[in-house]
Amino acid sequence: METIAMPAVNIASIMPECILSVVAMVLLLVNVFVPGKDKGYLGWLSIVGLAVTAASVVSGWGTPQMGFGGAVMQDNFAIFFKVIFLISAGLAILISDRYMVQEDCNQGELYPLILFSTVGMMLMASGTDLMVIFLGLEVLSVSLYVLAGWNRASLKSNEAGLKYFLLGAFSTGFLLYGMALTYGATGTTKLAGIQNHVMANPSIAANPIFVVGMLLIAVGFSFKIAAAPFHMWTPDVYEGAPTPMTAFMSAGPKAAGFAAFLRVMIFAFPMLGHNITELLWILAVLTMTVGNIIALSQDNIKRMLAYSSIAHAGYALVGFTALNREGVAGILFYMLSYAFMNIGAFAVIVLVGKKGEKNGTVQDFAGMGYKRPVLAVLFSVFLFSLAGMPPTAGFIGKFYLFSAAIKSGYTGLAIIGVLNSAASVYYYLRVMVFMYMKDAQEDFEWAGVTAPIALCLLVTVVATLVMGVVPGTILELAQKAVQF
Repeated sequence: METIAMPAVNIASIMPECILSVVAMVLLLVNVFVPGKDKGYLGWLSIVGLAVTAASVVSGWGTPQMGFGGAVMQDNFAIFFKVIFLISAGLAILISDRYMVQEDCNQGELYPLILFSTVGMMLMASGTDLMVIFLGLEVLSVSLYVLAGWNRASLKSNEAGLKYFLLGAFSTGFLLYGMALTYGATGTTKLAGIQNHVMANPSIAANPIFVVGMLLIAVGFSFKIAAAPFHMWTPDVYEGAPTPMTAFMSAGPKAAGFAAFLRVMIFAFPMLGHNITELLWILAVLTMTVGNIIALSQDNIKRMLAYSSIAHAGYALVGFTALNREGVAGILFYMLSYAFMNIGAFAVIVLVGKKGEKNGTVQDFAGMGYKRPVLAVLFSVFLFSLAGMPPTAGFIGKFYLFSAAIKSGYTGLAIIGVLNSAASVYYYLRVMVFMYMKDAQEDFEWAGVTAPIALCLLVTVVATLVMGVVPGTILELAQKAVQF
């Protein structure tokens, strides 16, 4: 009788995901059995759960753990990205409570959904099997569909949730079909198995099934990172979703998309990586240019930052195109710095916004530099960092990405990136012009800073400046996380 060998489980390889999943399920039960409309305590419990999970994640640095027959890998690459996800979730939770109370949608299920979406991101980063990556993507996506449409009293939020669901499901079909074709061509879904098959059979690069499968996988991930021309969902979803959820979606899931994209392309298709650099070059240029050009004409601050987010995906794709150690490390550093500066900017937008998402245009920031000088200074720091101005984390991140491109011989791509970054200064400075050079139309008396948002602003501004002034430690950790 034939025996079936069970793969080694090694629960240590998914311990952080287990911890965070248990915390999320406990919070669901607490929300049901603890009466009261004030659900702010669930946010603080979520922060504690994220901190415990972060301790579990960081403890694995330097000691890779593989589990479930090679389907999951807890290595430095995954750990670095998981820290980004946990930070993004924690900062989003800190700015959520005030907004949700203001909009009368402070249901307790919000926080477990954020945690479950973070679990999905973590699975995407550590998955070394296409099916595990797809599972993580679905856990992330289903949670985000609900979070995007969280404010049921808002038609824009309902529209955002529906658009994200329809287009997300459509892109998932591309991704899953690509995985199916790749499996059909190689006979395995494990990244290591695909790599071995490709190296043993170089002629597979001419196999239409394999090539189409790889391209469809790239299309699916391009949607998740909002790369042009697969970016069309981004402005509508970012504008309609609750502002704290927009902040979360712009940082964590984007980093998760890059984590899975990098893992698949580098570890499964190493022999083909340099054969698709022309495609990545075009994708990077198109994404940067489309994002920045359309952002120039935006008056709604969330739509402006949505197109800005598209442009920042293009900058990260510059490092992807370089496909060297510096380029990949630059993406890791940039995703972390982007999480801090972008969520910090959205924290200020949460404070300035009124009930019903009013005061959401650039003109509504007129005179804030005089009425709320501290908030205006903080907002300016985040905008300067997004524009890539020294001495901020955004400048160091772009410098590292463009340097990696030059090192790989893509000087033209680096020049286009610098020109795009220069063009973006206009729409960031435009906000500051209104804050400091226009007369105030209102007193901003409602923009009171609560303790959670104050903590978020403190963490984000300190991180943005420290990573810009002394980036050495983070850059060194990013380099150690790149293992190829």
